[in-house]
Amino acid sequence: MKFGKLTLAAAAAATLLALSGCGEQSDSAAPQSKDVPVLGIVQLVEHPALDEANRGIVDAIKARGLKVEFDQQNAQADQSNLGNIAQRFVSQQYPLIFAIATPAAQVVANATDKTPIVATAVTDFEVAKLVKSNKKPQTNVTGSSDLNPVAEQVKLMLELVPNAKRIGTIYNSSEINSQFQAQILKEELQKRGLTLVELTVSSVNDVQQTAQSMIGKVDVIYVPTDNIIASAMPVLTKITTPAGIGVITGEEGMLKGGGLATVGVDYYNLGQIAGNMGADILEGKAKPQDMAIRYQTEFKSKINATVAEQLEIKVPESLAKIAELVRY
Repeated sequence: MKFGKLTLAAAAAATLLALSGCGEQSDSAAPQSKDVPVLGIVQLVEHPALDEANRGIVDAIKARGLKVEFDQQNAQADQSNLGNIAQRFVSQQYPLIFAIATPAAQVVANATDKTPIVATAVTDFEVAKLVKSNKKPQTNVTGSSDLNPVAEQVKLMLELVPNAKRIGTIYNSSEINSQFQAQILKEELQKRGLTLVELTVSSVNDVQQTAQSMIGKVDVIYVPTDNIIASAMPVLTKITTPAGIGVITGEEGMLKGGGLATVGVDYYNLGQIAGNMGADILEGKAKPQDMAIRYQTEFKSKINATVAEQLEIKVPESLAKIAELVRY
């Protein structure tokens, strides 16, 4: 055999090289350093809004000059993955864990009541039972909320589609944030005497059929900052746009998937807020128990001019003056 021709020294060198390679692979999967603390970041699923929140967190920590490493994990919307990631983060005794999206925050919070957790892309921390009060958490969890201005979004919707009477909405029935936003939407439409057609999905696979069932029954659709819908926006708008139905979205990332317009939250900014809150905790300036949930305070209307043209919607001059026209 060829191996018999190798010298013992060469064989030993090959063995050491293999062991060295294994060590490097392990380090890349879960960075460890005796001198540099490691922060865990768990993201529910990959889509533009949550990706931007993640980027905002990392940029804020770096801007504060903190010497840290990040253990970045994406659960790909799988509950068992979330559980495994949370347990590993806790067992590694990371000094701080960032959680992006409500399900991720809830799973991590269930895994530890001691490690500080800073969450973002959570609509209402109190409703999600992550804190005792949004003003004073009194738990190991704090962070930034992605509660969006639903009333302003409805106003924008009616400026673009003034004759709309039947408003559709689609969201994940098991996502508490989406339920919360849907209730606000219902109240806003009732004030205006408009009819709500409310449909729910349980996975991305349900979106196409649900969207098709709305054709002919609604004049316009509103979607909240829902993780399943955000992931499936191209699937939704591939059906709604040819049918002449615009989709008003909870945030700008959904416009990239064919949404018509939004007065939405800026997830990069929310990530920065969460990152700075985490930096305050790491620097010993604050504890999550006492840190009120923070919110974005300024919003801007954005209209996807490409979709508006496809829908033959003429943007009113008064709206064009204050809204930002984008093309996706």
